[in-house]
Amino acid sequence: MSTRRRRARRSRGGPRIVLGVLAAGLFGVLTLLLFGTAGAYGVLSSWLQDLPDYESPDAFEVAQTTRVYSADGVLLARLYLENRTVVPMSAIATDLVDAVVAVEDERFYSHDGIDLYGIARAAIRDIVTGSPDEGASTITQQYIRNTVLLDERTDISLARKVREAFLARELEKRKSKDEILELYLNAIYFGEGAYGAQAAAQTFFSKDANDLTLPEAALLAGLPQQPSRLSPYANPEGATRRRNLVLSRMLANGYITAEEYAVARETPLELKRAPQPADGIYAAPYFVAHVKKLLQREYSPSLVFEGGLEVHTTIDMRMQAAAEKSVSDALGRPEDPDTALVSIDPRDGFIKAMVGGRDFETNKFNLATQGRRQPGSSFKTFVLVAALEAGMPPSRYVDSSSPARIPTTPVWEVSNSEGRGRGFITMDAATRSSVNTVFARLIWELNDDESTGAEKVANVARRMGITSAIPPYPSIALGSQNVTPLEMASAFGTLATNGVHYEPVAITKVIDRHGDVVFEADPEGVPALEPEIAGEATTVLRGVITGGTARRADIGRPAAGKTGTSQNYRDAWFVGYTPDLVTSVWVGFYQEEKPMLNVRGRRGFGGTVAAPIWADFMKAALEGRPKLDFEKVGKPEYTFVQQPLQVPVPDLVGMTLAQARTALEETGLGLAAAEVYHDTAPAGTIVTQSPAAGSSARPNDVVSVQVSKGKDPTPPPAPEPKPAPEPPPPSDDTTDPAKPPGKKP
Repeated sequence: MSTRRRRARRSRGGPRIVLGVLAAGLFGVLTLLLFGTAGAYGVLSSWLQDLPDYESPDAFEVAQTTRVYSADGVLLARLYLENRTVVPMSAIATDLVDAVVAVEDERFYSHDGIDLYGIARAAIRDIVTGSPDEGASTITQQYIRNTVLLDERTDISLARKVREAFLARELEKRKSKDEILELYLNAIYFGEGAYGAQAAAQTFFSKDANDLTLPEAALLAGLPQQPSRLSPYANPEGATRRRNLVLSRMLANGYITAEEYAVARETPLELKRAPQPADGIYAAPYFVAHVKKLLQREYSPSLVFEGGLEVHTTIDMRMQAAAEKSVSDALGRPEDPDTALVSIDPRDGFIKAMVGGRDFETNKFNLATQGRRQPGSSFKTFVLVAALEAGMPPSRYVDSSSPARIPTTPVWEVSNSEGRGRGFITMDAATRSSVNTVFARLIWELNDDESTGAEKVANVARRMGITSAIPPYPSIALGSQNVTPLEMASAFGTLATNGVHYEPVAITKVIDRHGDVVFEADPEGVPALEPEIAGEATTVLRGVITGGTARRADIGRPAAGKTGTSQNYRDAWFVGYTPDLVTSVWVGFYQEEKPMLNVRGRRGFGGTVAAPIWADFMKAALEGRPKLDFEKVGKPEYTFVQQPLQVPVPDLVGMTLAQARTALEETGLGLAAAEVYHDTAPAGTIVTQSPAAGSSARPNDVVSVQVSKGKDPTPPPAPEPKPAPEPPPPSDDTTDPAKPPGKKP
């Protein structure tokens, strides 16, 4: 900060006041000669009609920059039409104040807003030249020209000069000289897009206005006369000559000594422009662009870009850095597909991180908020919720065979990406494995006399937070409509809060230039689902991560979510949540919707390209936080009672194993085979089965069959010979064995 103390202002009385009176008399005589007394009064009165409301507190204020801050106090952006930072007089170097007065209005401290001496001199010159001139304007008049009469500044008529003089007098009645100087020094244009002393100091010397040296202050004071022609960047010689003229005026008016003048005059120019980001955005550009749109929806452009608002937002810069890094590390090469990421605190709707594209400077289209793309299977979540609301339990069996032919007009045929299906499987299993045919059949089964299944699913999606149009066609079950990543994050957040939906919030508070709070966010959740329904859906979606298509999204803490892949791999999604953070990730080519057949060696499934980005971000974003579990809620009341399914067991005897598998596909029954030799059945054919043909079994039961290996080629073994008879055992008697026992010789 400059340490030179401001010198006492010298009186501008004496001879100069006399000259002013003489000038006023001359101007009055000239006016009377031209119009006559009555005519002059009438002309002057007409010129003062329709003046701006100079009584308004804001009448004399200039455009001010709006500042946007993150939740943790980081300056994200400065929004402006005029690059200006308003600072108090105490933050402006004394040398700059003195230099401006010396060169622009040396009688500033003695006049009352109008320099009569200057007017008289200018009037004579105008008569001689035959045209009005811009000379003789005081600092007060110049300020008026740049505020309340800004729309008239190109008018060079005498009428505008009279209006300007009148308003200058009014301003002098309301403000002190130092207050007027402060207003002026914050308003004037210095060139190179810089309005006001602070912006000028940053633009030309990369320092604050209170740190300017004498030669720097003199240079700036000389620029407002012709800011373009005298720019030191384009015309250093002209700017130096003008600076030296300012120094001479400062010396003549006693603001500096001869020694100070000599030293300053010999000081070379040392320019240094402070870095200024494009569009005034310093960080989180896609989020700032979203905030700008929200501000312009609520307030006029003049207030947004000239009103000096202080805007506080929800963005968390630690999470934002983690989001940008996760996206860049995964898909940061030029040939990689584009990526969008949105993360929201589901408990209040506050947006914590947003990535809307690879490079804001080259592509300002915000993929996170404007990029509407097909969500693919991630939209099956809304079908699941609608089915739960209809009373269907996750354990309900649904036919997964492929293709499914839905009787729309024309018939909608749906196939599974993984093959022909597994017969009858539960809704839970179908969600984990993202089986297309199950959800196509489910949305059709939801039809009733009151509404179609598609209408029910669309209603669920809207309640949960989808704001894009959802055509009520059955194909929405597989994500045929377009949505944004912001919408998907918001909707899945409704499950994280057990059915309470919070609208996305980006702005928490807006403060006007006077320090008054004009807006403060007060999030209010709206019940969208029954807690039991949301809790059951979360239980099912947890299985997608622990044992389904999103195993790569396992982050070591309770989490749930759903993958999505649109047709031909053009869009890959993963939307997942913990109790305290919900994040949506989309991957695809923005400008050309082409298949992602090879993304760094992987096919573009939601589980292979989107889920890993989600996991990487969530681990970093939640690092250090407690591992919260989802709130336990009761089970919903299931009104849909499914009778134990019984399917007839087909006759498999005589079939080959391949034929038997085909016969069992539509039944949902499994097959277990064992080989046996059979004298008459050809090898490879089934000779027995259990359960028997025509009996009933439940889906997923197993039919056991024996398959003939043909006739046993091994000859039967020869019969074993009969053993020889054994001799009678010897007698214990001592008599002759040839004689009958008991006879004596």
